[in-house]
Amino acid sequence: MVMFRQGTCTPSVQANAGCTQKLAVDGTFALLLKLALGGFKATEVRVNRIRESNPPVVLITGTSSGIGRACATYLHQCGYRVYGTSRQAPDLSQVDAPPPEAFTVIPMDVTSDTSVATGIQTILAREGRLDAVVNNAGVSLIGAVEDTLLEEARFQLETNFFGVLRVCQHVLPAMRHQQAGCIVNMSSMGGLVGLPFQAIYSASKFALEGFSEALRLEVRPYGIHVVLIEPGDFQTAITAHRQIARGAQSTSVYVRRFTHARAVIEANEAHGSAPERIAYQLERILRHASPRLRYPIGSVVERIGLRLKQVMPSAWFEWVMRWSYRLL
Repeated sequence: MVMFRQGTCTPSVQANAGCTQKLAVDGTFALLLKLALGGFKATEVRVNRIRESNPPVVLITGTSSGIGRACATYLHQCGYRVYGTSRQAPDLSQVDAPPPEAFTVIPMDVTSDTSVATGIQTILAREGRLDAVVNNAGVSLIGAVEDTLLEEARFQLETNFFGVLRVCQHVLPAMRHQQAGCIVNMSSMGGLVGLPFQAIYSASKFALEGFSEALRLEVRPYGIHVVLIEPGDFQTAITAHRQIARGAQSTSVYVRRFTHARAVIEANEAHGSAPERIAYQLERILRHASPRLRYPIGSVVERIGLRLKQVMPSAWFEWVMRWSYRLL
């Protein structure tokens, strides 16, 4: 992928003036320390302005709120030409140009072949190319497996997995023609560790992990990179918008343990980092000449947990998971 020159702007997502060419060593260390400890605030993001007259074109799905909106806003402030998507967005032909401080939003429903094809053709017709795609659109379903209806599980997979597949199939011809591109799939630490009472969600992310590994091998000869970002707990609207399985009612045999697990999940998200931390990492990935496959992003405790799964006997790790979710 083409490398882009950069300057470093004031450490605020809200302002882009006053670019300087040098990072203070102590400032860099402080930022890295905050990233490691998970204490990341939106006002501490450094905006890395690109200086190309023809900036990269990026599509990010699911930009109505949360991680998608943070990523689209940050990349736009860095100088990228950003197209976000929303199922409720009006057609571009029906609205005026977005204000200079805002990214462009186009209508797209990743569960619809027609909607995805139309959205991507709109971008290609306007820009003539598409340099990067961030598959971020997704939903979260919670509830015991036994309490989950098949139609609920299908919708989870239709959005989180088949939605990514649709977008990839429609952008790959253009990227192959360019002999360059980057596809970033927003996975989850729940795609590396099965989460109790989020089995279908974890299944969708486990599928995305294997899909991305295989796709990366297939498209490498065409100069296309495939990357996974694996967030832990972050403060986003996913907590409020999470879908609860219809069978997860007070009459369910799982109700007590489900209630405990749900409380832990929501508390962890409430105390998570701001999504701008992911946006900062995404921009670094897009500037990298050869990004690696996986980028787990979370607190020190979460990253230690991933390591423990690799080295601990499975029975011990299961006990840790049960204790963490108050299931003992």
